[in-house]
Amino acid sequence: MFYPAYIHSDPDGSASGFFPDVPGCFFAGDTLDEAFQDARSALTVHFEALCEMDEVIPRPGIVEHHLEKHPDDFHGGQWLLVDINMNQFDGRAERINITLPRRLLVKIDTFVRDHPHVANRSAFLAEAARRVLPG
Repeated sequence: MFYPAYIHSDPDGSASGFFPDVPGCFFAGDTLDEAFQDARSALTVHFEALCEMDEVIPRPGIVEHHLEKHPDDFHGGQWLLVDINMNQFDGRAERINITLPRRLLVKIDTFVRDHPHVANRSAFLAEAARRVLPG
């Protein structure tokens, strides 16, 4: 699912932004690229917190609707669509302790690093389980 984010670059090269559809979810970086990367992490952490509090995860809006409703709020920046796999939020998260061979863990970490759409190890393992297990 794609969530629109609005981001501003500062004269020093740093950047920060927010998700208009997700109140309280902000991101930043020392560079524009770092801010782009932080956007997905910020959204993931925010949604995990909402799940922990049994709160509803807001649905993404459409950029054009934001521009129509609040035209003066979006000047001098740019829009970014952040793709996030909502399956990782399909139930209350539970911390577990597992043992994996080091070689397998290195392969998982390498895959996660090379595929930015995968948020972290937990998201990778959950998605792998969803693909193998029925219903």
